[in-house]
Amino acid sequence: MGQGLWRVARNQQLQHQGYSGQGYLTREHGRRTATNNVSNTSHRKQAQGGIDIYHLLKTRKSKEQEGFINLEMLPPELSFTILSYLNATDLCLASCVWQDLANDELLWQGLCKSTWGHCSIYNKNPPLGFSFRKLYMQLDEGSLTFNANPDEGVNYFMSKGILDDSPKEIAKFIFCTRTLNWKKLRIYLDERRDVLDDLVTLHNFRNQFLPNALREFFRHIHAPEERGEYLETLITKFSHRFCACNPDLMRELGLSPDAVYVLCYSLILLSIDLTSPHVKNKMSKREFIRNTRRAAQNISEDFVGHLYDNIYLIGHVAA
Repeated sequence: MGQGLWRVARNQQLQHQGYSGQGYLTREHGRRTATNNVSNTSHRKQAQGGIDIYHLLKTRKSKEQEGFINLEMLPPELSFTILSYLNATDLCLASCVWQDLANDELLWQGLCKSTWGHCSIYNKNPPLGFSFRKLYMQLDEGSLTFNANPDEGVNYFMSKGILDDSPKEIAKFIFCTRTLNWKKLRIYLDERRDVLDDLVTLHNFRNQFLPNALREFFRHIHAPEERGEYLETLITKFSHRFCACNPDLMRELGLSPDAVYVLCYSLILLSIDLTSPHVKNKMSKREFIRNTRRAAQNISEDFVGHLYDNIYLIGHVAA
């Protein structure tokens, strides 16, 4: 009787504390499950340097389920803005997915004009079946042809109706294009002085400091590697154009095209002297002023000193 009462009291105590058989198993199972989860998580993090692979895979799966944004579901203005940042190759690939959007003429027109800023065909009524995408391919083909043979490249542009047979139109095309090989372009301009004359007149040197204007000039029309008649021609044409763009400055400084010619040659020689590793004794500012004023006596000493400082700080005028 006493033992029976003791067992009843003991069972009631265990139930009150939550340690019944079922409760104990439930708690023990929960504890082991939590321990295993922590262990597995810790193992995954240690294996990947602290990165939860399970979380990454889950996130990736959810992103794959979401998929890419369909540009056709967006407003047309927004879709065209997104596609306008693509180059020609990527735009062709995009046309495999969004054919109507990626083949839009406005996008290909923008690509043509951003690469070849001027073509005669831009100002004409387009012929039947005209396509800016086709025009882009022709312009690219013509540029590659020009970089192999300039004369054949220009003839190709003319045969396709892209350029008119006019020195001024060819000069505008060259001035607004950056895909032409500068070595081939130099050879072409040396042979076509009529195109060179029109190309020089396209430059505007108004209110520019002389060395900076000369740098801009040689960025479009590259100087030859050696002195000669072609370099003298370029400097002569630049001098006359610079004076024509700055008549008030020329009167104020008392400069003529011949004086500007002397200054340009002095700047080129100074650039070589200061930048060449083969010249050990660099020309000083005093020496440059003395030599330049000896060739052109009417030039202000302060102005020549500013020329020297520009080359010393910024670098070569024909690099």
